[in-house]
Amino acid sequence: MEDMKPCAANSPPLTPIGFLERAATVYGDCTSIVYGTNTVYTWRETNLRCLRVASSLSSIRIGRSDVVSVLSPNTPAMYELQFAVPMSGAILNNINTRLDARTVSVLLRHCGSKLLFVDVFSVDLDYV
Repeated sequence: MEDMKPCAANSPPLTPIGFLERAATVYGDCTSIVYGTNTVYTWRETNLRCLRVASSLSSIRIGRSDVVSVLSPNTPAMYELQFAVPMSGAILNNINTRLDARTVSVLLRHCGSKLLFVDVFSVDLDYV
């Protein structure tokens, strides 16, 4: 084993996209996520949902090297964006929901987001 050198056949890179594709193929009918009492997705369903989001991002001209920011707690939508944004070629920028507004503003200006996803429950309706 010590003489075996890494090559494409024995050491492919593991990426989130490759992981999801393999999980959908090998474990398609197995549970991918359970959220609350009514939300359950299989790996196949998760893959299809992520492909739809990636396609939607591409349709609004989000692509290679664009930054997509997400301000959301750990929800199924956030989970799916972890796969969908890289599928579109864009760069994902997760923003912690516990940060104050000033820090979030600095992060958004610094990263140059082309699109921002915000969980509706993270919005303070008193300031809208």
